[in-house]
Amino acid sequence: MAYQGFAQEYLGMPAVTRAYTTACVLTTAAVVSGGRRGAGGRGAGRGWPRAAGDGSCSACLPQQLEFITPFQLYFNPDLIFRKFQIWRLITNFLFFGPLGFSFFFNMIFLYRYCRMLEEGSFRGRTADFVFMFLFGGFLMTLFGLFASLFFLGQAFTIMLVYVWSRRNPYIRMNFFGLLNFQAPFLPWVLMGFSLLLGNSIIIDLLGIAVGHIYYFLEDVFPNQPGGKKLLLTPNFLKMVFDTPEEDPNYNPLPEDRPEHQPRDQDQNEQQRPQ
Repeated sequence: MAYQGFAQEYLGMPAVTRAYTTACVLTTAAVVSGGRRGAGGRGAGRGWPRAAGDGSCSACLPQQLEFITPFQLYFNPDLIFRKFQIWRLITNFLFFGPLGFSFFFNMIFLYRYCRMLEEGSFRGRTADFVFMFLFGGFLMTLFGLFASLFFLGQAFTIMLVYVWSRRNPYIRMNFFGLLNFQAPFLPWVLMGFSLLLGNSIIIDLLGIAVGHIYYFLEDVFPNQPGGKKLLLTPNFLKMVFDTPEEDPNYNPLPEDRPEHQPRDQDQNEQQRPQ
């Protein structure tokens, strides 16, 4: 029964949320460490192997790694552009550090707010949702070229939280039963929580900044005097992800009209020899 309930819940997830969450879980689970791990807490998945996410991959070397290693996944411009290891542009968004409290904390937030966005303000607009992923990932990658950040999945999660919070400003939130606040304060509460754990807040600030840029260009600027919509989803994404709308002026042939099909079928049955 538990398996059936889990399978039903999993299959009931919207497509983009299911795909991204699954990729994150499988990628993180594939990295099996037998040695020293980064410190616990919310920031452990940011720049692992080093917990604080300050960019030093040599600070914490595991004694044994199996299957794949974080060194095959992290964002490295030299390896991407000189060795053509293009997969690093994607995998650095999928790894959230060693399995533990930090990983499950991140997965809960990722699943919750990604799903609420996809089923809420992006309902019926899967292509626009995918375009937001691409836009946010592009800006974070540009920032990663100039900063020592190796894994950007946490920043991406904060971006999703920020966009959701700005689009739902009147929802009351409760953080671990300690704080009550309006939804727009949620990203800042998470950043403060990360700071209390002794982690770097650069990743949080990056996610907030990219989320605000998207929110401003998508929701604020087009509604300003003289403003216009600058973020236009490419048509090829709409062709792939969105169900094509029916043309209200389309006039089907008589044989294709539903009301004629049962009548034709009845006539064919009457003409059959007894």
